[in-house]
Amino acid sequence: MRTGRKLAAVLTIALFLGGIGAQGVQAEEPIKIGAFFALSGPAAFIGAPTQMVAEMVTQKINKEGGVKGKKIELVTADTEGEPTKAVMAFKKFVSVDKVVAVVGPTRTGTGMAVKKQVDQSKIPTVMTVGGDPVIMEGKIGKMNFGSAKWVFKAPQRSSVAVAKVLGYLKAKGLTKLGLITASDGFGRDGARWVAKMGPEMGFEIVAKEQFNPRDVDMKSQLTKIAGLKPQAIVCWTIGPAGAIVSKNHHALGLKMPLVQCHGLPGPKYIKLAGAAAEGDLMPSTKLMVWQELKDTDPQKKVIKEFVHLYNDVYHYNKKYPINTHSGYAWDAIMILALAMEKAGTDKAALRDAIESTKNYVGISGIYNITPKDHNGLGVDSMVMVQVKDGKFVMAK
Repeated sequence: MRTGRKLAAVLTIALFLGGIGAQGVQAEEPIKIGAFFALSGPAAFIGAPTQMVAEMVTQKINKEGGVKGKKIELVTADTEGEPTKAVMAFKKFVSVDKVVAVVGPTRTGTGMAVKKQVDQSKIPTVMTVGGDPVIMEGKIGKMNFGSAKWVFKAPQRSSVAVAKVLGYLKAKGLTKLGLITASDGFGRDGARWVAKMGPEMGFEIVAKEQFNPRDVDMKSQLTKIAGLKPQAIVCWTIGPAGAIVSKNHHALGLKMPLVQCHGLPGPKYIKLAGAAAEGDLMPSTKLMVWQELKDTDPQKKVIKEFVHLYNDVYHYNKKYPINTHSGYAWDAIMILALAMEKAGTDKAALRDAIESTKNYVGISGIYNITPKDHNGLGVDSMVMVQVKDGKFVMAK
């Protein structure tokens, strides 16, 4: 009997201690965040460094104590820039990896592909895509954008970038525009906003042309536009196609200024376009010209730290020099981390906390997210830049 009682006591103590140990392990379990970007394919030059930045900011947060004492663990996936693979990756995040939130993807098309999955799974997702449709809702014209309740995005809205461009051109007295856009989702988004906002701001759009993002020559479209004598040409695309438009614009000897979109500011654009890029204009995050910012600008200190980590600590610049996309993943994960500090990891509470983000000073701007604006950046978050002597400077 005594032996039995002793054995029972030992087992009770062992179970008790085991329970404490299990609780300790459970308390230290990391917070899983899904991160999917175009790590290969045509958008890899954006997606690969975005992944690096996601890892960089995660390490920063973890070194500083994590979120409520827990470390963040990124669960990564490669979308290859393809909608189907993006959907598959997102489904794995939900069913297998059990993530509490997601950041990414890279392209507007892949973002739209997973939008329905985001809504069905109720996983707070901060996208790093340029186009507005991911955070637009309901039926607008012939388009049905669905629900964006659980979707947010870090980069400026296309509508904000268009407003920045039009405001600059109007101040210069250039109100007759020629428009050339890519035929993909991002290009159509830019065209939609120029068509809507241009006439409202007193612009006449004298020409509209499209091209496939994989085209290697756009001279015919530019020639048609030039024949209608616009005072400026606005191009809306990302990737190598923008540089091709610039080279064609230069080769045709067109004198009206070429204005690109907010997805192109970066060394790669200048490298691909070469001397043709000289004088090209585009809206940009302050990151591209941060050293020109006044010391009183609250973003300057934040951007300076980011640049130091990116260039001097991690040396990412050796392979991927900083461009306007570089800060998007930083802002996305920081917004998530700040929201989790407030609300924990319950998905509904986390979503609400993201939606109430106020005065977060990020790389891409100062964010004030609302139920009606799941981006939270205004026109003042952008600057107009121009290529001068082979580098970007503030446009005068």
